[in-house]
Amino acid sequence: MNLEKIVIVLARPEESRNVGAVCRAMANNGLKNLRIVGKREDFDDHKVRILAIHAAYIWENCTFYDSVDSAVGDCVFSAGTTRRRGKKRQGKLLLPEEFAKLASQTSGSAKRPDEGGKVAVVFGNERTGLTDEELASCTMGVTIPSDENFASLNLSHAVQVISYHIFREQSDISPGYTPLTSERIAKTSTIIADNLQKIGFFSVTGRPDMEAFWKKILSRAALSESEAVYIEKTFTKAAGLACKKRGPGHEKSAENSENLD
Repeated sequence: MNLEKIVIVLARPEESRNVGAVCRAMANNGLKNLRIVGKREDFDDHKVRILAIHAAYIWENCTFYDSVDSAVGDCVFSAGTTRRRGKKRQGKLLLPEEFAKLASQTSGSAKRPDEGGKVAVVFGNERTGLTDEELASCTMGVTIPSDENFASLNLSHAVQVISYHIFREQSDISPGYTPLTSERIAKTSTIIADNLQKIGFFSVTGRPDMEAFWKKILSRAALSESEAVYIEKTFTKAAGLACKKRGPGHEKSAENSENLD
């Protein structure tokens, strides 16, 4: 596990003191990278520092974004925290310890900082949690089991639980390469969708769901650049062959198909 590559993202937090408490929870577990979807001026610096205590350096180095998408764009994958299940809530949800193992494998070893990639955990607003759209921006979901009669956790407590499991999962295992970021994976997902659309695999209205599906699956796989390129060539070649068989009107697409060698 390379803790330097673990990113904590707070989406639209409201209470400055909660942000300070999150900083302290992160410091307890060796995490430093905090990102907030919001604006720094919306928070009371004094109140943040009161709860952060000696972890105020995390607040000082915190970076701000206008969306969850932009906050996790340079990460290999991101896990949105939620206690609700459903079609639009990521379906299968990982437990904290399951997510921590995956994060350890992907972030690599602190002894080999050039290998591995960033992993993000996204926490929602204190009152409402993550919206369906924000959770959809993540590539997987993680949930913290709690009593059904009082299932909602304080924001900093949720961060503490996830961070603790990440801290405990530390190891020197490295993937041996640098996995692609979410932004790069989006390119591969678009190429797959482009080629599936060429052969009439789905209607135009079904494309967004298809792209989102491939982005989530490929992000979890922590692909290398060569693997992504091979997948892109596979779909381009397949579409080219399909278009060629369908007749002269599709010859141009076939000519543009690439070899897999």
